[in-house]
Amino acid sequence: MTASPHVVVIGAGTLGMCTALNLVEQGARVTVLEAQSIASGSSGRSVGVVGSQLTDPFEIMLRVHSLRRFRQWEGEGLRFNHIGYLRLARTPAQMALFARSVEIQAEAGLRSRLIRAGELRDLVLHINPDGLEGGLFGPDNGFLDPHEMCNFLADIVRAKGGAICQYRKLLGVKRRPGGYTLETNGDAVNCDVVVNAGGAWAPQVAALFGQRLHIWPERHEAVVIHLDEPLGYTMPMVMDLVNGEGSGLNFRHEKPGELIAEIHKVKSIAPEDPDNYNDLCEEQSKVDLAELLLERVPDLPGARLGRGWAGLYPVTADHRPFVGPINASEPALVTAAGAGGYGIQLAPVIGQIAADWVLHGTPVSVPGSRSLAPSAERNVPGH
Repeated sequence: MTASPHVVVIGAGTLGMCTALNLVEQGARVTVLEAQSIASGSSGRSVGVVGSQLTDPFEIMLRVHSLRRFRQWEGEGLRFNHIGYLRLARTPAQMALFARSVEIQAEAGLRSRLIRAGELRDLVLHINPDGLEGGLFGPDNGFLDPHEMCNFLADIVRAKGGAICQYRKLLGVKRRPGGYTLETNGDAVNCDVVVNAGGAWAPQVAALFGQRLHIWPERHEAVVIHLDEPLGYTMPMVMDLVNGEGSGLNFRHEKPGELIAEIHKVKSIAPEDPDNYNDLCEEQSKVDLAELLLERVPDLPGARLGRGWAGLYPVTADHRPFVGPINASEPALVTAAGAGGYGIQLAPVIGQIAADWVLHGTPVSVPGSRSLAPSAERNVPGH
């Protein structure tokens, strides 16, 4: 690898922009190719939650790296809404996992605490605690605007000498000694390394290189909830899902008098076509969401559902992102995709790991992250 390789990053969502920033900070020459506009794919349709309330030590460690960057960017002007994150527990076993999570997060310097069922209304006045054991709460977690985040990072990348080419679709690939010639709907681009951060389009990008990437574009929907009057407190992010168990309902404060809600369990028997899918919320989804909300927060003042939309979660078989080369014999093609519904919060650390692969040939800055490479064992059909 040359001291300052020319790296082309495919995709200007959060994973692509974080990868580009990590590379340009370390002296690489970077060009981002985006088929549409910045954050026009899954990133721009995300509800932007950033949280560390998980039970797996590796997953928590990844977020420690990401949160360090978010704090840095917040100091540089990125807006981050610290409303807190509450993950609900339905069983004593889940509460035991949460207790261990509090210990792991404390060791990593993160604040979190257990909430017993009788204390839930201290955080969410309108919650119905029936059927709940309690929860895990992180007061420093919150949400941001992913579109704003991507453009914020784009400004830094440009200021450091990187190029971002919007409406430049990758159409074909030619291998040449030491790199690639990328054919686009504009001028061809010669480069040493390519990072595939194409999100739901990442399998299509991989196919242009003759590789097979197993990422399932899974449809998810979000809806605005309008209230007749502000709640009088800032509702944290509330999530009813622990390691796949729970209703999948989540909701959070958006602004006074307005919440945003999602259902995380989607009946999806086939992958969506990212170029041709219904990006509006289906009526049945609104009915299902209303039923779950009536069960969990029955007394919201004048709550009514407003506009809804759909986006795609790029999901892998084991629900962990792909970061690294698919084929060890082609280390100059690095994948950074498949983060599912955690793309926003994992983007800073994924960008860090992807840059390691490009510049060092292996992850050097995040312990254990070699396990995220899309190996033959992981890069398999799923769902």
